[in-house]
Amino acid sequence: MSATTVKIDGEVLAELKRIKPAGGTLTALVRDLLESEIRRRKMARAAAEYVAFLGKHPGESEELDAWASAPLERDAPARNLSRTRRR
Repeated sequence: MSATTVKIDGEVLAELKRIKPAGGTLTALVRDLLESEIRRRKMARAAAEYVAFLGKHPGESEELDAWASAPLERDAPARNLSRTRRR
């Protein structure tokens, strides 16, 4: 891993020090915050791509609507276990 120096404004640095977990380092906090932001941006990009995909494939949206309207509050039908044990 290469070392990088980043200059942080005094007010931002003071806030980072306030939110840093006890026993944690400022470096670890900044690393976690940056990784979290990168992950958030990737998820936002993936969501946008998925919305675009659904726009181009209306059949997929219909399937999702069917799954969303499934009556999950009902118990699933019982299976005949004697038949599945014979395999």
